[in-house]
Amino acid sequence: MTRVGVLVGWILRLEPRPGLWIHPVFCCVSGSGGPLLFDDLPPASSGDAGSLDASPSQTGKNEGKGAKRKTSEEEKNGSEELVEKKVCKASSAIFGLKGYVAERKGEREEMQDAHVILNDITEECRPPSSLITRVSYFAVFDGHGGIRASKFAAQNLHQNLIRKFPKGDVISVEKTVKRCLLDTFKHTDEEFLKQASSQKPAWKDGSTATCVLAVDNTLYIANLGDSRAILCRYNEESQKHAALSLSKEHNPTQYEERMRIQKAGGNVRDGRVLGVLEVSRSIGDGQYKRCGVTSVPDIRRCQLTPNDRFILLACDGLFKVFTPEEAVHFILSCLEDEKIQSREGKPAVDARYEAACNRLATKAVQRGSADNVTVMVVRIGR
Repeated sequence: MTRVGVLVGWILRLEPRPGLWIHPVFCCVSGSGGPLLFDDLPPASSGDAGSLDASPSQTGKNEGKGAKRKTSEEEKNGSEELVEKKVCKASSAIFGLKGYVAERKGEREEMQDAHVILNDITEECRPPSSLITRVSYFAVFDGHGGIRASKFAAQNLHQNLIRKFPKGDVISVEKTVKRCLLDTFKHTDEEFLKQASSQKPAWKDGSTATCVLAVDNTLYIANLGDSRAILCRYNEESQKHAALSLSKEHNPTQYEERMRIQKAGGNVRDGRVLGVLEVSRSIGDGQYKRCGVTSVPDIRRCQLTPNDRFILLACDGLFKVFTPEEAVHFILSCLEDEKIQSREGKPAVDARYEAACNRLATKAVQRGSADNVTVMVVRIGR
């Protein structure tokens, strides 16, 4: 059975009930030159906590396999896009997105994290108006070895994305946006490495990158390293909120990552690349690129639903002392705290989200996180 057949079968097996909003939600993971791989998130009524991990990325195995295979892949991807459009046709209203952030230096000598909040860059992207009506971008960068890589990524990655964003008519928005993100990460990394190598001595900075690109009601999550993106979704059946992982961490101890590093001539010692670098994918880290460290992100796709409350993006400084579930419920408790008052005419909802970010970042430091801590929460409005 084809992937489309599996998807349609999954949809037909669902038994709709009055008031239940049903969406198939996809997740896509990409390797260098590999095909699109899809897994299903729980449907909109579900809030079962779980990872979106798909099959391991195939790095370059399918390149040059012939025009016939390529045509077949394109037809499948186009069919999947059509199925999703038909099923999600009811979600014509675009959810509003607004980001809030707080950061703490912790015990580090300097703040090496960076972040970007762009609630609406539709005009800058100039997308085909017939297909896309809103584009938003949110990102967290966790630097190591210095602040230059994270600062460079925060200043340039979204600019490169805007320049490469699809213009005019496109056959598949999903496929085109995926290619745009892959090209953007590659170009940004190459730009930084060129600048870093031209210095004397050469810069050795590196940075993780976790970015959420919202195209209408579809989230595209591109990730390098161990920062994370979490979706808070309400489960109508259990009447509880759950934390759904939108990103995959890249550590050299993971089998696929270790195999790639060893194949490139590197090694993993004490859980680190060459015994030094904690992540296996990053922007920068020029001295490790020849050892298998790559800037090719995992890219995943998730359809927003009326049951979604907010997105949490944070560096590993938070997740060293908070589980995703703990962090989500901490934020929810802040959002429900009626004692938080708005100031200077600011809406109460903004005051509560700002307080949630600040309280969570502060609590992470109090719990003993010695790392920089950046907490970004993106409110999903109705």
